[in-house]
Formats: sequence, structure tokens, C-alpha cells
Amino acid sequence: MFGLKSFRKRFYALSDHLRPPLPVFAHCDIPCGIYDPHEAQIAALTVIRMDQLIGELPPPAADAKAEEKHAYTHKLARYTAVKEQHAEKLKHEIRVIYGDYITADMVKKFPELPDLVFKIWKQASKARQEVNLAGAQELLASVHQFAEVFWKTKNVATRKVPSNQKSGGEIVLPA
Repeated sequence: MFGLKSFRKRFYALSDHLRPPLPVFAHCDIPCGIYDPHEAQIAALTVIRMDQLIGELPPPAADAKAEEKHAYTHKLARYTAVKEQHAEKLKHEIRVIYGDYITADMVKKFPELPDLVFKIWKQASKARQEVNLAGAQELLASVHQFAEVFWKTKNVATRKVPSNQKSGGEIVLPA
């Protein structure tokens, strides 16, 4: 004999099987007020590093063994995948801060912000499409500008410090 609890459990399991629930994504629906452009900067540094690694990857010789060709292809694919993931993560981080944190009053105070955000999104998309170290470094510079404006909205001074990452570069931190 089935109890009501058991019936519900089976009913919902069958329902989920027939029509799986859609995933839900959110930074914070409370809102929590915790935003920081640090993740976007790290993602930009990762894009730079992947471009560096791709540029340093020696292509296999014409007479290379199949294993060497596969190893090259595998490394290139991994570097490219990581670069694309981090460029997309960067876009996501900027989109969340811009959409959830930035207010109309902030845009009035910092009128360059909408164009800067649009520029970052376009640069990140381009970084996904190309292996262009200079373009990736320009993307990081734009993310730095965004970080500086972000902290200004909180009346916090900033400073640039070395990233201490293999990619080099700097990151913007609150002073």
C-alpha cells in the first residue's frame, strides 16, 4: 500500500523524467550586495595566458608521428576551450555587475559606463574568435577601467598591483 508521501515522491520523479526541470541561474536574488570585478580580471588574465600558450605551442613537424600530432591537437583544443570559457565567464561577470548592481544614478555619474561595458562584451567575443595577444591585453585594460569605475561607485580608491600570474599584467584592487 502506498502512502501519500510515497505517491508524491513517485509522481514528481515521473514528472521530472517526462519533463526535466530547467536550470536556474542567478548571482543573488536577495540581493546580497556582494559584487566584485576581481573574477572578470582573473578571467581576462586567463585569456591572455591561453593566447600566450597557443603562441608558444610548436606545431608538429610534417613527418611527426601520429602521437605527436594528437598531442599538439589536444593541447591546442584544451587551450582554446579554456580561453573561450574564461572569455564567456568574463562577459557573465560584467553582465551581472552591470545588470544587478549598476543603477541609473551611477550611469549618470559615470556616463562612459554603458559604452565601456559594450566594448568589453565585444572584445571578449573577439578574444574567443581569435588568437590575438594584443587584443587580449586590450580586453584586460578595458576590464581594469570597469573595475576602477566599479570601485568609484562605492567611493573606494583603487590601485594597480602586479597579478603575479604567469600571464603577467596587473589587477585593480581597492586601495
